[in-house]
Amino acid sequence: MSAFLTLWRKELTGYFLSPMAYIVMIFFLLVMGTIFSLLVSVLAEGPAGVTIMNLLFGSPFFWMTMFVLVPVLTMRLFAEEKKSGTIETLMTAPVGDAAVVLAKFAGALSFYAFMWLPTVVYIFILQHFSADMAPPDLGPLAGGYLGALLIGMFYLSIGLCCSALTSNQIVSAIITFAVMLVLFLAGLLDFVARGEAVQAVSAHLSSYSHMLEFSRGTIDTRPVVYYFSGTALMLFATVKILEARNWK
Repeated sequence: MSAFLTLWRKELTGYFLSPMAYIVMIFFLLVMGTIFSLLVSVLAEGPAGVTIMNLLFGSPFFWMTMFVLVPVLTMRLFAEEKKSGTIETLMTAPVGDAAVVLAKFAGALSFYAFMWLPTVVYIFILQHFSADMAPPDLGPLAGGYLGALLIGMFYLSIGLCCSALTSNQIVSAIITFAVMLVLFLAGLLDFVARGEAVQAVSAHLSSYSHMLEFSRGTIDTRPVVYYFSGTALMLFATVKILEARNWK
């Protein structure tokens, strides 16, 4: 446990010392702030019963941000170690491969969650400038952030696995983006496919539909299990990739 915590602190510190991480954070907050301001104007004229969380997480700009954010956050995790040659020192240290993988994943997930914290202020902004606004519904609020955390967790694990496959950060980012895009588009087949089996599989994979349900305050255990099991599978695959490298 002490080795894991040491590696986790090292990874998290690496994010806060990296100029690229701050560029990503500024980009994320600028995009989310722009989306928020646009959605407030929509709500002022839009139909009743539509929550800001539902519009926020259903926005195409939200998904575009995710497709940029995750590859950039994960591309350096193992690829940089391989390119610089520090992977040999890391893997020969008295710590297991699983602890290394979990520490890097925890560092990326912690920084990802940290970027979302400033967006909580949106609720207070709405309350301040809308005197007649009802108190925020905690269900959609909690569900929206839970969905963003679960989907981000799964996508980050994919990026971590892709980073373990190559020593080139750009290649890692491209592969991560491609896998994310394929999964996202596969989830949209539910809206166009005619076969019931295809629709059922697509609905199960649809991050877009899951996010809409979460942002309505509807917590279905099936998507939760899907993202946890998918994350566990990608982390397991990453460990096996590192173990296979040790046999070369």
